[in-house]
Amino acid sequence: MTEHVLRTVGLGKSYRRRRALDGLDLELPRGKIAALVGPNGAGKTTLLMLATGLLAPTAGTIEVLGTNPAHSGMPAGLSFLAQGKPLYPRFTVAEMLRAAATLNAGTWDAAYAARLVAAAELADDQRIGDLSAGQRARVAVAIALGRRPELLLLDEPLAELDPLARTRVLGTLLAEVTETGMTVLMSSHILTEVEDAADHLFLLRDGRLQLDGDLPILLDEHRVLVGPATDAPTDPGVVHASTSGRQLTTLVRGGDKWVGFDSARPTFDQLVLGYIQAPATTPAGVA
Repeated sequence: MTEHVLRTVGLGKSYRRRRALDGLDLELPRGKIAALVGPNGAGKTTLLMLATGLLAPTAGTIEVLGTNPAHSGMPAGLSFLAQGKPLYPRFTVAEMLRAAATLNAGTWDAAYAARLVAAAELADDQRIGDLSAGQRARVAVAIALGRRPELLLLDEPLAELDPLARTRVLGTLLAEVTETGMTVLMSSHILTEVEDAADHLFLLRDGRLQLDGDLPILLDEHRVLVGPATDAPTDPGVVHASTSGRQLTTLVRGGDKWVGFDSARPTFDQLVLGYIQAPATTPAGVA
């Protein structure tokens, strides 16, 4: 059994004249819950689509669970929950589960999927189109997990949900991950969502990997320094700096404390936003 479930080498994907991914080298360790973050257009959804075999790369290679999805299609041990949560609105919950069983013959655990639906307090005869956004998400999660995947890919799974529904759906996902030990790669714009769930971080920007590593280690490697805006020290580890009046706030990777500046471990938001806002010429901070 390999130590990683997803690996890319020099992975590239272009759409006409635009590069969505550019020479991406990435390894997702087995057993991790990894956050995939970055601004719009960073390449997050493209990476997930390449991992499922729904897109083919224009450069480099991608390996998922020991196979090349561009050649063999979606691996049997992979589940993908897309942002649109493709469910048939005219189907009942029971009909949706039966359809999933037919489409996933050989990998489907009907009792497990039914238990997840029952836990969401959904009746078999309820129509998908009549469900709330949160209820539809619970059905989609039950179908994704009903495949009993080794690797679960999530593309903005909670984007359309209200805070209560988001908490319930994320709680279901994390409980099942803890029980089964599956690996998760979750793309999201909701930073609090991934901060609560993730233990590993991938940050993409302009199709390139800017940060990669276990989240606690990355946070420990950075400091937020706050001090006077005049005569700010020059430090090669500076990721991003901003001024407000006479105060300078700087995200720094490594390096010593600055004289006259307060130093603190960054929050998850400060770490991510610092790299997203960093000048384009800033070298990638890949761990």
